[in-house]
Amino acid sequence: MASNSIRLSSLLFLVIFIHAKADLSQPKETKMTLYFQDYSGGPNATVIEITGQPNGLLSFAKFGAIFCTDDPITEEFDESSAQIARAQDYKGSTLEVQGSSAQFERVREVAVVGGTGKFRLARGYATFETIHYDHALHYAVIQCNVTVLHY
Repeated sequence: MASNSIRLSSLLFLVIFIHAKADLSQPKETKMTLYFQDYSGGPNATVIEITGQPNGLLSFAKFGAIFCTDDPITEEFDESSAQIARAQDYKGSTLEVQGSSAQFERVREVAVVGGTGKFRLARGYATFETIHYDHALHYAVIQCNVTVLHY
């Protein structure tokens, strides 16, 4: 019985391998400039601290602070420009970024470590720069420049 299971698994692997049609010859390069419309407070906040603060205030400078964002991403600086994605997803294609992004540094750089859909097998980098901040509204516009290689 185990012998049949091994043969079936091997056959299934071989069929999947033969039918895979990924063209891995030359990667494509995509460069994008995007604008994150970021609200770090108020009733419409688009960023929360996962590690949590008991008083509800975000602590960007605290060691170990981890945040989750769902910022609207627009084509232009203006908040009313066309929304093309959310910080969490884009019509089935994603980019996965990883790294430290110290909120109050002028320019932050993170690694693009993967992607799906249009950005399959992505690698590259992204820079974030806060180009507008309104303290009273807890509102920032963050310009993101992405350079990514993908298949």
